[in-house]
Amino acid sequence: MRRSGSFYRNIITCGLFVFILNGCISVGQSPEPRLYMLKQVSDSDISQEFSMPANIITVIGPVEIPQYLDRPQMVTQENGMMNVAQFDRWGESLDTAISRLIIEDLGLMVKNGTFEMFPCSYAIPVKYQVIISIQQLESDFKKGISFVAQWSIIDAVSKKMLFTKKSGLEQPISPRNYSGLAQALGKVVASLSSEIAQNLSELVN
Repeated sequence: MRRSGSFYRNIITCGLFVFILNGCISVGQSPEPRLYMLKQVSDSDISQEFSMPANIITVIGPVEIPQYLDRPQMVTQENGMMNVAQFDRWGESLDTAISRLIIEDLGLMVKNGTFEMFPCSYAIPVKYQVIISIQQLESDFKKGISFVAQWSIIDAVSKKMLFTKKSGLEQPISPRNYSGLAQALGKVVASLSSEIAQNLSELVN
């Protein structure tokens, strides 16, 4: 029995319609990504305050992070395996977020301190620069955060290194989810900020 060309065209058209419809349904059912921000500590969480002369400007950065963290997705570790979350993501690049948070924390911790993010305008008379290399940042929901950073204070004009230190910090994750991870990392950064504040204060006073 012969079938007309219009019959086959109708079959193809119906098939294409079903394919497109399935694609639309699939896209519609994909969950929206959840975005997380690093937040600064509150005034009540600051255990010690420091001071600097008001005319001294310090630039923070660059902050280097491990390559496996240089992505929007949040990364965790479990039993030696790395897990990359598909729908739980940072709201900004992690190196930028850490730089921003350090500046915000230092603004609370250091009286009269003035802090800028690297790179800043050449017109700003910067006195000191804090460069930070994060060598380890492992986040395990059960074991917590393990954080190691090598950081230095340099004279922004002469480029002479004035102080350097390797900081190792740990922080439990509670609650044991991605929101708790963001909170825990914020506390780790606050601890690092406190070390930076102390050494900057000792350097200028």
